[in-house]
Parts: sequence; structure tokens; C-alpha cells
Amino acid sequence: MAAAGGGGPSAGTGRGGRGDRCRKVYLFDRRKKESEQGDRVVQVGERSDYAGFRALVRQTLGISPEEKFVITTTSRKEITSDNFDETVKDGVTLYLLQSVDQLLLTATKERIEFLPHYDTLVKSGMYEYYASEGQNPLPFALAELIDNSLSATSRNTGIRKIQIKLHFDETQGKPAVAVIDNGRGMTSKQLNNWAVYRLSKFTRQGDFESDHSGYVRPVPVPRSLNSDISYFGVGGKQAVFFVGQSARMISKPADSQDVHELLLSKEDFEKKEKNKESIYSGFIRNRKPCDSVHITNDDERFLHCLISEEKEKVSFTAVVITGVQSEHIPYLKNYFHLWTRQLAHIYHYYIHGPKGNEKRTSKEVGPFNNIDIEISMFEKGKAPKIVNLREIQDDMQTLYINTATDSFEFKAHVEGDGVVEGIIRYHPFLYDRETYPDDPCFPSKLKDEDDDDDCYIIEKAARGKRPIFECFWNGRLIPYTSVEDFDWCAPPKKRGLVPIECYNRISGALFTNDRFQVSTNKLTFMDLELKLKDKNTLFTRISNGQVKTIKTLPLFYGSIEKFFLYGNHDGEVYATGGEVQIAMEPRALYDETKIVPIAKLDRTFAEKAVKKYVEDEMARLPDRLSVTWPEGDELFPNEIRPAGTTIGALRIEILNKKGEAMQKLPGTGHGGSKKLLVELKVILHTSSGNKEIISHISQHGGKWPYWFKKMENIQKLGNYTLKLQVVLNESNADTYAGRPLPCKAIKFSVKEGKPEKFSFGLLDPPFRVGVPFNIPLEFQDEFGHASQLINDIQPVLEASGLSLQYEEITKGPNCIIRGVTAKGSVNSCQGKNFNLKVILPGFKEDSQILKIRLLPGPPHQLKVKPDSEFLVIENGTAFPFQVEVLDESDNITTQPKLVVHCKFLGAPNLPVYTVDCSSSGTSILSGPAIQVQNIKKDQTLKAKIEIPSCKDVAPVEKTIKLLPSSHVARLQIFSVEGQKAIQIKHQDEVNWIAGDVMHNLIFQMYDEGEREIHVTSTLAEKIKVNWTPEINKEHLLQGLLPDVQVPTSVKDMRYCQVSFQDDHVSLESAFTVRPLPDEPKHLKCELKGAKTVQMGQELQGEIVVIVTDQYGNQIQAFSPSSLSALGIAGIGLDSSQLKTTFQENTQSISVRGIKFIPGPPGNKDLCFTWREFSDFIRVQLISGPPAKLLLIDWPELKEFVPVINGKELQHPLIVQLCDQWDNPAPVPLVKINIIKANNLKLTPSNQQYKTDERGRANLGLFSVYAPRGKHTMQVKAIHNRNTIEGPIIKLMILPDPEKPIRLNVKYDKDTLFLAGGTFTDFMITVISEDDSIIKNINPARITMKMWKHSNNGNRPPANAETFSCNKIKGNDKEDGCFYFRDKAIPHKVGTYCIQFGFMMDKALILNSEQIIIDVQPNQPMKLVPKIQPATPAVSNVHSVANRTLVKDLHLIITDDFNNQTGLDLVGTVIATIKGSNEEDTDTPLFIGKVRTLEFPFVKGSANITSLVLAENSPGKDSTEYFIKFELQLPDLSRTLESYSLPFMFSNDVKKQQQMLAFAKQKDELSQSIEMYRTVFETSKQLIDEMKCQVEVAKSKEAQLRNELKTNNIDIPTTQQVPHIEALLKRKILEQEELKKKPRRSCTLPNYTKSSGNILGKIAHLAQIEDDRAAMVISWHLASDMDCVVTLTTDAARRIYDETQGRQQVLPLDSIYKKNLPDWRRPLPHYRNGKLYFRPVGDPVFARDLLTFPDNIEHCETVFGMLLGDTIILDNLDAANHYRREVVKITHCPTLLTRDGDRIRSNGKFGGLQNKAPPMDKLRGMVFGAPVPKQCLVLGQQIDLLQQYRNALDKLNSLTKELNSELEYLQSPEMKKKKQELDEREKTLKLMEQHLLGVTPTRKGSDSLGHPTKVEMTDCPNPPKRMRREVTRQNRTVTKTNV
Repeated sequence: MAAAGGGGPSAGTGRGGRGDRCRKVYLFDRRKKESEQGDRVVQVGERSDYAGFRALVRQTLGISPEEKFVITTTSRKEITSDNFDETVKDGVTLYLLQSVDQLLLTATKERIEFLPHYDTLVKSGMYEYYASEGQNPLPFALAELIDNSLSATSRNTGIRKIQIKLHFDETQGKPAVAVIDNGRGMTSKQLNNWAVYRLSKFTRQGDFESDHSGYVRPVPVPRSLNSDISYFGVGGKQAVFFVGQSARMISKPADSQDVHELLLSKEDFEKKEKNKESIYSGFIRNRKPCDSVHITNDDERFLHCLISEEKEKVSFTAVVITGVQSEHIPYLKNYFHLWTRQLAHIYHYYIHGPKGNEKRTSKEVGPFNNIDIEISMFEKGKAPKIVNLREIQDDMQTLYINTATDSFEFKAHVEGDGVVEGIIRYHPFLYDRETYPDDPCFPSKLKDEDDDDDCYIIEKAARGKRPIFECFWNGRLIPYTSVEDFDWCAPPKKRGLVPIECYNRISGALFTNDRFQVSTNKLTFMDLELKLKDKNTLFTRISNGQVKTIKTLPLFYGSIEKFFLYGNHDGEVYATGGEVQIAMEPRALYDETKIVPIAKLDRTFAEKAVKKYVEDEMARLPDRLSVTWPEGDELFPNEIRPAGTTIGALRIEILNKKGEAMQKLPGTGHGGSKKLLVELKVILHTSSGNKEIISHISQHGGKWPYWFKKMENIQKLGNYTLKLQVVLNESNADTYAGRPLPCKAIKFSVKEGKPEKFSFGLLDPPFRVGVPFNIPLEFQDEFGHASQLINDIQPVLEASGLSLQYEEITKGPNCIIRGVTAKGSVNSCQGKNFNLKVILPGFKEDSQILKIRLLPGPPHQLKVKPDSEFLVIENGTAFPFQVEVLDESDNITTQPKLVVHCKFLGAPNLPVYTVDCSSSGTSILSGPAIQVQNIKKDQTLKAKIEIPSCKDVAPVEKTIKLLPSSHVARLQIFSVEGQKAIQIKHQDEVNWIAGDVMHNLIFQMYDEGEREIHVTSTLAEKIKVNWTPEINKEHLLQGLLPDVQVPTSVKDMRYCQVSFQDDHVSLESAFTVRPLPDEPKHLKCELKGAKTVQMGQELQGEIVVIVTDQYGNQIQAFSPSSLSALGIAGIGLDSSQLKTTFQENTQSISVRGIKFIPGPPGNKDLCFTWREFSDFIRVQLISGPPAKLLLIDWPELKEFVPVINGKELQHPLIVQLCDQWDNPAPVPLVKINIIKANNLKLTPSNQQYKTDERGRANLGLFSVYAPRGKHTMQVKAIHNRNTIEGPIIKLMILPDPEKPIRLNVKYDKDTLFLAGGTFTDFMITVISEDDSIIKNINPARITMKMWKHSNNGNRPPANAETFSCNKIKGNDKEDGCFYFRDKAIPHKVGTYCIQFGFMMDKALILNSEQIIIDVQPNQPMKLVPKIQPATPAVSNVHSVANRTLVKDLHLIITDDFNNQTGLDLVGTVIATIKGSNEEDTDTPLFIGKVRTLEFPFVKGSANITSLVLAENSPGKDSTEYFIKFELQLPDLSRTLESYSLPFMFSNDVKKQQQMLAFAKQKDELSQSIEMYRTVFETSKQLIDEMKCQVEVAKSKEAQLRNELKTNNIDIPTTQQVPHIEALLKRKILEQEELKKKPRRSCTLPNYTKSSGNILGKIAHLAQIEDDRAAMVISWHLASDMDCVVTLTTDAARRIYDETQGRQQVLPLDSIYKKNLPDWRRPLPHYRNGKLYFRPVGDPVFARDLLTFPDNIEHCETVFGMLLGDTIILDNLDAANHYRREVVKITHCPTLLTRDGDRIRSNGKFGGLQNKAPPMDKLRGMVFGAPVPKQCLVLGQQIDLLQQYRNALDKLNSLTKELNSELEYLQSPEMKKKKQELDEREKTLKLMEQHLLGVTPTRKGSDSLGHPTKVEMTDCPNPPKRMRREVTRQNRTVTKTNV
């Protein structure tokens, strides 16, 4: 255990083990004054004892064993072995002293922490000071500090002194507030507790040391004045930081030698927070009394005086608040009386005792007279303000107590121990004054009294809106809580004997103990009123006697109206009991009725006495008002008064007719309700109506009359009426019993008063010096009304720095001070601001300040500098004058057009100087130089300076002496040759040898007097020459000019100029140098014409040869004889055509016929020689004319170029024109054509191609369309009408494996197609050009159509039935096959066409060949007539015609669909007559008296020529019988349905005819009904199917909507289609943008897929998203990336042959698949599904990072073989770690890292062969990146949206069709048909009943006679289109059909 601190040595104790937990102790050595200032930190072991601690202290401080000392706490509690463990805690501060009571020689710092108590959070309610109802909360904050002082002094036996000192003296520091008491003080621990926020007296326990050494609730005392009001541990901190920014706590306990001091400041808290220090920690300074050495801040100088007062104090506490908030200082200063009065109110009962501040004759000694609260305020230069709260006699409680005439006390006991003492006091209105005290702090009094004049004033009751009870807690006022009243002291709802006014004249106070909860800032009670008004609260009155009341009964006078008797009575009755109703008399006075017992009637009272009483009572009614003005200021009728004139107090009496004063209506028993009041109103009459501005109501005081105070607030101008009106109490009615009560009105007017103040009117600026101006004045009376000046007055004008004068002042409505003139200095042209003070003596506000800006005055004089009248200047110079335009006060002034002129006189052509001083008033007057020509001597001039625009400003004249100029006036140039100087005149021409130098040029300069001027350095700098930029200054000083370089060309003439320029003159002298040729030096050749020569052609131009000097100047050296000496040579030069000619006019030789031998084009050099001279010339040899056409960058022409039909060529077609020597011929605009066979098509086609400037034409990249096989094409060019043959291009057209060319249909062609059955299965495949099956086709694009075959054409009709393919079954063939199963065969026999289609795009459909099928009849099912016969009607008469049943009946066999069948069947038809019942034997017989007849059935039919009944055949008359035809077929095992023919039988002919007619009608009706029913049945069937389709479409739409919602796409319920279209457009744009974004791609060219068996190159089969993984995997498979993968070995061999073995190939059918890895296998670090070790580096199988756009299954095979179980990780370290762990359990595959490293499966890594290069080094042979996931998501969303749009369109279309069909069913046409059907059915039914009385003989038989209805489920539904056609046809049923 070590101790450290203060630089002392380390020490330890024997008992403290190494593992002890130490306590840190801070130790101050204060035994001697020279002890060190700081503390020592001692580490004390947890198990150390006192002896060990003391030894540690000795060792730490180096104290000898003989020296004595004591160790104490900062509270001077000695540390002993008994209290060591409980006292010496971690962080404690201890003293090392000579004795316990030793004085601290130097101060110490005790470390403390004051973390807020947890109650800060639990009880953080209303903890702020806030202003309630307009009150300033500052006194309440100070009261919190007084609370603490009262609590601290509660145990004092003598005076309890509390001082509040306000230091506002700047000489003593910044403002501060100090609260000082002589209480018991605080120890350092208690001071620490004070700093802990929310540490109330109840929670100061445990680690906290209590101020009260254990809280004990005080004994109950009157008014709870127990001083127990420092309570929550909150108020003090809140108060000090509400008042200021910093608080210094200084305290000394009674039994301590030390003063403890703690400083808390906002600045310190913010500093700690900024520095991340512990905020709630600090130091307590422990020092001796009166020690103020630590106060060094001048802002706290007053603390020295305050600390010096500690010497005489036994104990004390001082709270010093600095940094007082700026808003508090004015309040404390200006409202000293107000807030001290509030404090006296708060602590009234603590200061004056339980009975308060009563007026006593003698001073009583009590327990509360020792509380002395004194407040003092110190201000600079003022006497201190000192007040003792006991001396304040106007606090509210004092006023309440001393103005009350009576009071009574009560108590209230609430549940628990809560006790409330209360007192009520009564304050009457005494004669002419109010005794109820006025509270200036009450909100109604704090309002601005300067209210709007329009508001009227109504007198309130004495208490006004104030509540009755103020509330005290433990004797201290709680200011923001009051209690309005209780039920027993509130005004009653019904009027009683006590006037309502009395209830408004009581005040009261409530005194509670601490059982009631208050807010922590002691501003409000939390639960007082709630508890007091609880039903269980008990109120008791404290009284010494009893109160009795005596009331006498009144007498009533009145007239009897009716009697009320008991029981039922008729007529007159004499009764003694009952009651009587009387009307009170006089009725004008009372206007009421009374019911009294009959026995109360006084029958003896005389009638005269009653009348006399009535008359007397009427005379007592109020008659008039008597108004007097006791205090003067009487208001007279129609008086005109100045505004604000006082209307005196009014004394009013209400007089009756007797002249007696009265204050209530006469009579008894009226109580207070008939009291009379007088209402005063002052009414202002305005144009907008009358406004009531004053309204008062006065009541009679009993002993004093009605009284209204004087009125001083009538200030508005206008007409008024003062109205006095008598009104009734409460109702305020001005009439009684229909009679008006007395009133009086006084009219008067208010005008403006005399002027008391003034203001300025609108002035007319600008104001200028010396220019008079006017000052308009506007006058107002004291209320701001416009007034007039009547009396004479002498205004006084004052302005600093100005002399002011004025002419006069006018009186009347427009008052103006005229002719005000101001003179003085204004400093600048912009003027100067002046405060013009206008004083009107005698006014209440006699002065006003007018701020004006005074500008300079008008021009008055012109000041010119220099001041001398005689000036000397030199000719050629300008003279500047300084001019100033001044006003009369010598201010520089300005004005528009202020132009100063200076005219020079005495010589011609002298300049005029002008300057504009309009803006500045001063300027430099100057201009051009004064130049007089040919001046040789002095000359005198005159200068006149004036202002033309200001005639009254005198001009200024100056005399000027002009001297001749001494400046340069003439310049001459000389050329010196030997001793001779030749002058070179201006513009001379000098001849000189070309390229030579002119030396010895000199110059001379002269002035105006022809005097030569010596060249000085200054002059030399002003000399310039144009032939050289640099001049030797020394040469110029000697008069030498620079040498002139003569031009080298005779054509160039040099212009030489010498110039001199200064401020006075500009001179120049120039000459021209002409060059002459020099000696011959060179041979020069020049090519005239084009520099190019075409191969095989001569040079078009000529070459000219001349002789020149060394500078190229031509010399005449040639002659005709010189031709032979000229030599010409060059490589490849053909000299046979050379021609040379001498040109005499140009002295040159011309050479023509230059030609070169054919060879490579390029530059050719020709060498020309003559004598010793030679020269070279270069020409360009270009290719010859176009003769050939060659292909650029094209494969070997001998080989065929493979290309897939419809695809692009691998290379663009680029041709180049060449000459006959194969040199490129750059001939532009040569037309290029392609010659090919007609079956070879190229796109783009029909384009014209021409060569560019290089002779090259790019024909582009063609797409080729041609039959499979070999094809050729040739490129040709046409140049100058000649055809240039190009090479022949050989193409091998390969079929496109992805282009569909036909549909292959497979089905059982041997099957029979029976009507109503189902088709055999059709299998459809889409065949590409290479005869392979195209896969991955959407089945919805394959359709099957069927229609009835016709001779009109083979195209399917619009109503062809369409089928969709069926779903694939498990046993179907591989992908690419589509099946049509169980499709319904048509019901009708005939020839049909079937065609299958593949929708290639929206417009193009690939159709299969049409399949012609023959639908044959189905199995024989029934026997039917070929033509339905009419119902026969026969009789048994003699006539054969009447007995004939059937004629030419043709019977056939049909299937279920009425198709004739059984043509090969042979049998017998048996005809039998039957009745309605099987038992009926009395049936008609055929001819021959037989019941049955047989007819042969041959070749599928039976012909019955006739069937006749026997004559007199039996049978019932008028009965229906049936002929049943049955077919017996030996070859058919089953029985067919027979045919029954009904007939009508009768016994006579007449009835037979009738029956025949009816039978005919019946057949017609049956036929029409059948047609109608067919229409309705078909419509119903169509609607049912439509509904089904709508439901399916709705289901599909809902399903797609849900899928869209799953993809976060919401479709609105309205405007769906536009929303979808907009959404689709946006999504497609987003997808296109994503696709356009650059992403990694494989640039390795893919192999052309000539057949479906080629998958492509490995580099194109997979994609990888991660760039790093793509890089390393691509490198790992680099040798395989170019390999082409095929499905079969044959395809691989074909590629091998086509590429002559150069292309790698990999056939999938040659892979041994059992060795391929399982793609679902877990990584090797998993064993049996559990993690064997935790890998790093994110391992993953390399194959799992691949995505396959197509052929997933085949690609998994390929990459499973290539990659195997290769694993990829982050880096090499992770890979080595992984391999090291894996090899412990199993074989480790190859490992790759995302950083590009590779560890082979054998463990080898490192070296270049195992390190992947950067991606750019892979040369594009890298796996591409897949489409972004967001793009795929968008694709899914787009697909869903398109599906949803189609589904929505289909749903809308189906819904529309269904609604249309439903509407049609409800159309009038269909309703009419339904009605016709019903009518015909009724007619048919009646006809059957009426038909000769015949009843049907068939049970349940259909009377229509049509075949039995076939159920819809027995056969497939006909196609919707066919049903619609049927419906459309059936709708055309008309009556003509019937």
C-alpha cells in the first residue's frame, strides 16, 4: 500500500495486504504557519486501523515519534480508534493540528461532491419561479433565503437577526445581494449537504449529515409559527440562481474555530462541462475568520468588508449572490418600497405574532418580538436605504387587521393531522370612505390605468374580484394560492336579511400546519382547497358568547281579492277558518299580493284610516333628486368646458313629495331588494352614436347620502350629457310599478384647452446658409388636442455654432416662425447637421429640438490661388489655378451649372480653361498649355477668372509674363564619312549594300532660340529610334545614333525614324534605306505548280532556276550558253523527257518533263548544279490512277467466311482503291457497288457507297440473309466510266439456331375424329433453321385454331375457335414441346381445318401447315325422321285420305348430335300404335286390322311411303295416340332410342278436320316456341360463361394486384390504366438507365452459334458480381476461357474442322458426371452439419459466386468440372489459416483469395504463377458482371405491371361485354320476345286443352314435341365466339319465322 502526494515518500503498513482495497485520504498539515499549502494524498488500506493510519501519517509527513499532534475532520472532530472506521472514508479531508481547537493558520480546500438527490427526478414538478397574475416573483425568491435564515435562527435564545444587503455601489464591485443571519451555522459536511439538490430534511440520513441532527416535527403552536419552513432542499439553490449567476456560501458553526466557504457558479459548471470534468464536484474552503486573502477579483471588493465583520460573530451564515440578473437590478432599486412591503406581508405573523400587527397602546413582549429582518440597499453617492420589516405599517395583513371592525375565528380539521386555523374580518363603508384596503399588487390594480376612453367604468364591490382568504403555511404566506370562499360564507343564492354587499366586505386568512403539501418553491398549495372542501372536513367556530335575533311581524294594508276555505262549499258560507288573498295597497307602491289567514283580518280598522295610510304611503314615493357640489367645480347646464376640467364631487339626495330624503322604497318586509340606488352616467354624443364613458352606481350609506367622487378624466372633445338616475337595487330598473323613478340630466360640451406643448409642422428643405426659411408650429393642449396660439410670444431659437435670426411669428390656426436665417460654418458641401432648439416661454413643454441639415449658401465670392496678381510662366506650359466658390460665411458652396472660366488675353489662339465646381465647390482650373508661335522674347498676357452663371460674383484677374521655351524645338541627322558630315534630310532615300551596316550616324537638337541643346541624361531618355529597341545611352550623350542594319532583300526598304518627345514637343526626322544586291553566292530552284507527280505521269508544273547572292537576291548571271552547264539528277528520275529553256525576261532557266520510274510512292529529291553552285528540290511521287479494288482487314479470300443467316458479318466490309502497282489510290467520291445473287440479301441495303479522301469506302457491317450453303458476292468500283473489278467474297451461310422457320406438329394421324369427342394429343415444336427445337418459349405464344373448311380460301376466318396449350405433365418430353390435349371435336360432321401458330412478335405469326380433318358421326343413338312430319289427325271413316297417318316418312339413325350415322347397318323398323297407358288395349289398328307393321331398314334409312288406319278402326273419339317406330338391328347389340309420332283420332270427318287445323296451329306454335327458347337458352348460356370468365379475370387481377403490393407497388382504385402506363414508362426508363450504366464485360469474341448444340465460350457462360472475385476466378480459368462448349461431340468436331483445329472445344456428352461436385455440399469446415472450426476471411465455394444467364444445368456441369471445390477467401493469411485447419480433417481443395493469391490443392503458393495480375492485364478475358439486382427487380415489376395491365384490360373488356349482354336482355326487344314466348306458351296450352277435349296421353311429355334436351355437362361448351354468332342469329327471330 503506497501513499503519494506533495512529493512525500511512499510508505506502507504491516496489516494492509497487497490485495487490500485502498481509501484515498486528503491530509492538510496545519500545525505551523510555515506548513506546506497543499494537501497530501494518503492511501489507507481497507483493513487498516487507527494505529497503522497514524504511523502512516508520521511516515508520510516525516514526523518524529516524540512530536505530538491530533488528526481531526474539517468539523474539528478528532479521529480516534473508536471512530476511525466510520469517519475515515474514501475521499475524506482531514487536518493535522497541534490541538483540536487550534486556529487554522492557512486556509484549506476540502473536496466535495454534490450529486443531486434522486428526488430531483421523482419530484421534479413546479420548481421554477414564475410570475403569477402580473406579480414579479423576485420577492418570493428572496423569501426562500429568509426561510433558510428563520429555520437556522429558530434555536436562538436572543435576537434572531436576518439581514438582506443590496450592494449597488460600483466602487465596491459589481451588483450583489447578501443574506446574512446569526443562526447556528453549518459544518463543512452540512454545507456539502446544502449543495446537494433535492436533499430535504427528511432525506438527510445515512451518508448525509443532517443540519438538524435528526428531524423532529415541532410542537403545535398558534398559527403554526414554528419556523419549520426550510424544508425541501430545493428553494435555496433555485433562489440564488434565479437572482444571479453565482452563489458564495459562508458559514461558521457556534462550536467551530473555522469558517467554511463554498462557491457555486454557472460559469464554473459550464467550464467543467466543456472540459468533460465532473460537474457536481468542487471544494469547500476552510479558513479562519476574517481571512479574505482569497478575494482577488475587483468585482467582489465588498466581500472584504463583509468578511471583516465575522470577528464579532459566534455563528453565522451568509449567502452572497453575485452576477445579479440585469432585469432584477431596476426592480430592486425602483420598487424598493413595494417588494419590502411584500416581504412584510409574507412574514407578517413571524414579525408581529399570532394576532398580527394590531394597534396597541403599549408594546407587548412576546416570543416573536425577537425576529429582526432588516433590508438595506447601498448605492453610489446616495444615503443607504434601510428598512426593518417590523416598521412597515402598510403591508396587506396590517391593513386588513387595522381596518376591520369585527372578526371571528374558526378551525377546520381535515382527514389525518391537518389543521387549519382561520379568521374572517369585516370592513364596512364608513360614511364617506372605504375601509376595505386596496391591494396594489392585485392583478386588477396592476393593469394599465390608461385604458381606452371608450371603455366605461362600473363600480365594483369592496373586495372586487379578490378571494376572501389568503393562505399561510407554517405561518408563512403562500402567495399564489388563495381560497375564494366556503359555502357558509359565500353570498346566498336567495336574498335574505343580510345585504349581498356585506358578503363582499369580508377578508380572511387561513393558517395551516405542515400536513398540507406545497410546491418546492413555496408559491402554491398542492391540495389545500381540495381538502378543505372535502365533505369530511369539520369546521368549528371559536366564540365566547351566543348571538340572538329578534324579528317582529309587519302590518299589511290591502284590498281583499278572494277567500280560500277548506272543503267544498256552494253559495255564501260563514266560516272561521281558511285564508284570504289581499292586494297590497297602495298598489302603485307594492304591486304584489299576499295570502294570510282569515283570522288575521282587522275588521275594526276604519276605512278612512286606510285611505289616509294609502295617501301617506304614496307621498313617500321618490319624487325628485337634489344635487349639490360640496367641493366646488359645479357643472352648469350647457356649459362649455376645457378638456380635463374637473367635475366636482356630487352629493345627491332622493326626495319624496314631502321633501324628505329617502334611500329605499317605503313599506315593510321588502328587505334589501327595494333599496334605491343612484346611477351616474356620462354619455358622449358622437356621429356614430352615443358612447357611455363613465358609469357609477352609488348606494346610500345609512348615515351619509349618495355620493360620487370628482371626475377628472373627461378629455375627449364633444357634447356630453351627465345623467343621474334612481334605480332599484339588484334589478337596476329605473321604473317601479309602472312609474319612472326620478332622474336628472345636465348637458355640457368639452373643447380644447389652452396650448401646453407644440410640435413642428412640415418644413420645406433644403436649408442653406443665409437663405430664409419658415418653421410651422402645431400646438396641442395637455391632452393632445389641436390648439391655437392666441397670446403674443417671443420664441427663442438656439443652435450650437450658428447665428439665428427670424422676422416674425404669426398667430392663429397656422402659426409660422417666418424668415428664419442661419449663418455659420458647415465644414463641407454636404452640409452639417444641427439641432435647432425652439423655445416658447410659458409653455408646459416649452422646447422642441428640430434636426436640420444646413447646406452652404449661394455663391458670394471667388477665391483663386496663388494669391499673387503677377505670374511668370514659360511658353508651352499650362498654369493651374486653385479656385474655391464661397458663400457669405466663407463656406465652400455648390449649385448646379457652377462652371468657372479662365480666359487668356494678349495673343491669338490662346486656350480657355473651364472647370465644373457644381458638385464640390472647389477644383483645379487648368487646361492646354499656353503656346504662342514664333516667340523670341518675353510677352505679357492677361487671365480673367469668373463664373458666367453668377453675375453677382466678382471676377478675378491675373497678369502673366510668358517666357520663350527652353525645350527642344528642332532635330537634325548627319552621316559622317571620314571627316565629312552629310546631312540626311527628313524623308531622304539612302542606297546601301544589302545586309551591310550603316555606321557613324549623328544628331543635333536646338531650342526655340536656335540654340544648340546639350544632350543630358534626361533628354537622352526621350530620344527613340525605330530600328533597334536598345540604345546605348553613352553614345546618345555624345550625339551618336545606333548603327542601321540594311535589309538583306532588295525588295525590303527600311524606314528609319529618330524621334524626340517630352511634355512640350514631339519631333521626328526619318529617312529610307534601299538595299542593293551583293556578289553571286547560291543557285536557287523554285517549283511552280503542284509538288506532286503521279506515278507514270510527268510533273505538271515547271522548275525555275536562278542565281542569287548570299541573301537570296537574284543576280543576272545566266545566258543561253548556260543551258549546257546545268546538271539535273535524282533517284528513279526518267531523264528521257527533260526539257530546259532560258528565260531572258526573268534571267532564269525553266526545266520541264520531270518523270519517275514506277516504284514505291514517297518524296523524291532532285539535284540541280551550275558551276560551283547547286540546289535541291523535293517533289512527292503519288500512286497512279485507280486500277484495282482491294479489301481491308478481311480474312483469307480463298476461305469461305461462316455467317449465320440473319446475323452480322464478323468484320465490316472496307475496300481500298489501288493503282496497277497495288499502291493505295486516294481518289474520293468513287462509286462502289456490290454484285450478288438475288437470293443473297444484305442489310442495310439500297445504300450508295463512295470513297473518302483516302480512296477508301467503309460499307459497314452487313447482316446476311440467304439460303443455307455457299454464296459469293463481288465489290466493284466505277471511275471515269471505267469499271474496276474487286475481289470475290465467299460466304458460308449457316442456319440460325434461334430463328424459327416452321412448326412441327405431331399427332396420331390414324385416329378417327368423332363428332362431340375429343381430339388426339397434338405435340408442337418450334423448329429453327438448323432443324433444332427452340426452347425457352412462352407457352402463351403457341395457339391452335380450328374452323369449318370452305372453298373461299385457306386463311382462318375471324370467328375461328382458338385453343391454348396445356400444361406440361411429368412424363412429357424435354423442354421445347407444347401439348394440346382433350380439345373438343365439333358436334357437326364435316371437314375442318386446324392450324397452329407461334407469335414471334406482336405483328408476325409463324403458322404451321393446315391440317384437314374429317369429323365423322359418332355412335348410333336414336331413330329420327329426316324431316319432322306434321301432327296427323285421322278418323276411321271410309275415305283412305282421312285414314292416312303418314306419307313418305324417311327414318334415319343419328348420334347424340343429330348427325346421320349407321349407313352400313341393316335391320327392320317396327311401327306400333300405342295409347297413353300401357293397359289401354282399345287402340286404333293399321289397315288389315293389325297393331304392328314392319319396314325394311337398309343403308341407314327406312322409307315408309304410307301408313293408313283400318276402316272402322277401334279407338276413343277425340283422343291422342302415338305411332312408335322401333329399330331392330342384328349387328348392334344395344337398343337405339325409338321415334314416336303423335296423332289425333276421331270418329267422324268433321271433327277430324277441326283437329287437323288445330294440330297444324299447334305445330307452328311449337316451332316458334322452340326458336324463342333457343334464343333465351343460348343467351343464358353465354351470360353464365361470361360471368365465369369475369370471375376468373377478377381473380387474376386480384392475384396480380397482391403480387404488385408484395413488390411495394400500390395501384389506385381510380385512374388505374393511366397510372399503370406512367408507372411502366418510369420503370422502363429506370431499367434502361441501369442497363446503360457501364459494367464489367467480357470483350473476348464469342463463337458463332451455328446450331443449338453450341453453348458458347466459357468466358460468356457465367457472370460474377464482385470485381475482386471476378478477377481471380477469371485468371484461375484463363486457359479455359476461350474454350467453346458444345452439347455433343459431333458439334465439337464440326467446330474443330471449321477452324482447322485452332479452336478449343469441350463436348458435354464426354464428361464423366459422377465425379462432378455436389453443388449443395457444405464447406469442408463443417463436419456432420456442425462447425469444426471458425474460419476467417469469409470462405465460399468459387462456383457459388457464378450466375448463369442461360442453360443453368449445362453450365453447372461445365463449371463443376472446371472449378471443382475451389474455395475463395479474403486474403492469403485467411487462406493459409483455413488450409491449416482443413487438412487436419480432410483434403483441402484449391484456395483463391480476393487479393489475387492462389494456394493449390497440394499446398503450393507464391511466385508469379500463383499471383493474379491486375484486371486490366487480363485483356478483357474476364467474366462479365450480371445485370444489377435492381434491374432484375425492375424487370420483374415491369413484367408484373404488363401482366396486370393486360389482366385489367381483359377484365374491363369482359365486364363491358357482360354488361352489354345483360343490358340487351333487359332491352325492349328481348322483353317483347319474352312476352311473345309467354303468350305462345299460354296459347299452346289452351289449344291442347281445347283440342276437341283431348288430354295429353304422355306422362310428363313435352308438348312441343322437340327432342329431349341434352345436359350441358354431357358435351363441351361451344366456343364463345360461336355461341355469340348463334345468339346473334337467334336474335333475328321475328313473327315471320313463326
